Amino acid sequence: MRGGRPDAEVVSGMIQMLAHRGPDSQGVIVEENAALANRRLSIIDIAGGHQPMHSAGLWITFNGEIFNYVELRKTLEQRGHHFATRSDTEVILGLYQEYGESCVHQLNGQWAFAIWDGAKGRLFLSRDRLGIRPLFYTISDGAFIFGSEIKAIFAHPAVSRELDLNGLDQVFTFWHTVPPQTVFHGIRELPPAHSLTLEQGEIRVQRYWDFDYDSVGHSVADADANAGAFAEQLMDLLADATRIRLRCDVPVGAYLSGGLDSSTIVALISRLSNAPPRTFSIAFEDREFDESAYQHEVVRHLGTVHTEVRCCAADIAENLPRVVWHTEQPVLRTAPVPLYLLSKLVRAEGFKVVLTGEGADEILGGYDIFKEAKIRRFIAAQPESSRRNLALRRLYPYLPHIQSQPDAYLKVFFRVRAQDLESPYFSHLPRWELTSQLKTFFASGAQHDHDPYSLTELPPAFRAWHSFSQAQYLEARYLLPGYILSSQGDRVTMANSVEGRFPFLDYRLVEFASKIPPRLRMKVLNEKYLLKRAAADLIPVSVQRRHKQPYRAPEGSCFFGGRGYAYVEDLLSEERLRQDGIFDPPAVRKLMGKFKAGRAISIKDNMAVVGILSTQLVVDQFLRHFPRAPHANQLREDTAVRC
Repeated sequence: MRGGRPDAEVVSGMIQMLAHRGPDSQGVIVEENAALANRRLSIIDIAGGHQPMHSAGLWITFNGEIFNYVELRKTLEQRGHHFATRSDTEVILGLYQEYGESCVHQLNGQWAFAIWDGAKGRLFLSRDRLGIRPLFYTISDGAFIFGSEIKAIFAHPAVSRELDLNGLDQVFTFWHTVPPQTVFHGIRELPPAHSLTLEQGEIRVQRYWDFDYDSVGHSVADADANAGAFAEQLMDLLADATRIRLRCDVPVGAYLSGGLDSSTIVALISRLSNAPPRTFSIAFEDREFDESAYQHEVVRHLGTVHTEVRCCAADIAENLPRVVWHTEQPVLRTAPVPLYLLSKLVRAEGFKVVLTGEGADEILGGYDIFKEAKIRRFIAAQPESSRRNLALRRLYPYLPHIQSQPDAYLKVFFRVRAQDLESPYFSHLPRWELTSQLKTFFASGAQHDHDPYSLTELPPAFRAWHSFSQAQYLEARYLLPGYILSSQGDRVTMANSVEGRFPFLDYRLVEFASKIPPRLRMKVLNEKYLLKRAAADLIPVSVQRRHKQPYRAPEGSCFFGGRGYAYVEDLLSEERLRQDGIFDPPAVRKLMGKFKAGRAISIKDNMAVVGILSTQLVVDQFLRHFPRAPHANQLREDTAVRC
């Protein structure tokens, strides 16, 4: 934004912080008013795709993949473009030359990229529709600074590091921040499906895509009559989305959870490949969380070459600091840690790319929160009906603490009140209210008095959508990019230099799914009904019929076992808590006592201790001991686990 040639040494130090995202090569270019840098994970055109890349006066730095680059390249060649490489990166440059900022509408992929037009003094940034790839920016000392991760921005000497309590409040409400908010003061996140243009000192941010659900109702008869056609279209789109995500110059593997979604993807890979699929999974020592029996059944059924990583409570406690370093925001569940270990295994086995089943629950109606909302609406219409209240017992059979509660407790816990029906956030009120209870652990100086559910503006057509679509929008628009694809996705795969690809999040499939009648997304309480119908001949019957078991991991008790963990005692000590001023020391001391005595069993207790500990790790790693030196993408020794 201000004049002056950027410092190449500073830019090199910034990009070194992202070495884990791209260990294969590094590039830096410095012009009179701008500098771009890139760390590359070489996947397509390994020899020719070096970045930053230059063409026709434009420079680009790009993180991600464009899966339809083959077709786009042919179209551009027909329009007279010539290419010096086989990379998808050069295709983006060609599209930008041809169509300008609207080029993003033609991209099918996952991306965060920046294009610098030196002649016009224009910087153009874009992030993919679903928010698979991260992108952050700030303005400091008159300079516009951006990066794929916040740690690269913090490596710039002009950028200060300070916690933003508004962002922290959002994490302790929604499980994540809501872009452009982050947990760090002055650091902004470019929202999914948005582009940013910087020109002549002016910043313009605009949305180029959004979810769009049908507001037209479908009769039961019409929906059922067309179920076969919908299922066929769904499978055709999913097969093609999988096919183009296998485009690669390196071997491709797949995650296998043993559930419907990942099993379907692996089955499609098997049909599209000449060799048996290479699959990877997590097995837990604690049987409450372990799904390995289903994983092994799919392995036998599809004949995959399979490897698993076994995870225990100690693994989670030992690796949480490393995971928080990569998530760059607090987490309320330990679930990202085993996924970090899984991607570490994938990389050790020689793979850079994995396909996963992520996104199916959000777009096809698989989550218990959708089932919960249907039941709550059913009961709220006649809240005094004892027969209707029994429906709450159909929820969360894998959570015995919830199932053992009396009806009166469940009605309060699940917000079964007629007055809540008018809230646009009806489907998510129980989750957000439960999470917000964790703020009772905040110190007085960290508490806020504001509307905790103040999300960005909802689409104008939101209230006209079916209630099931409203719930899906909230989940796919916010939790999916903010937590699932971030803390459980990009951050823990790229921590080990592994790229995740998500066929269910092909934008064509997402747009098609939004037109499927809600009855076919969840038929009564049968989640992902249409996907089960479409995949019936692909996967074992037992996998199709098994009860939905969300991915979970051992939680709070991991940190208070007999071995003890020095970093836990240090970060949760009264002295450290008082110094950092975020949490109330007596309340935290009482919570730790419950865990050490084996009396902490509630969801709230588990989320609280993970949230408090991970917040303290954020403060310790990013505010107290942030490493500015090049190659400092690893934890300081004094913040690593000491068992």
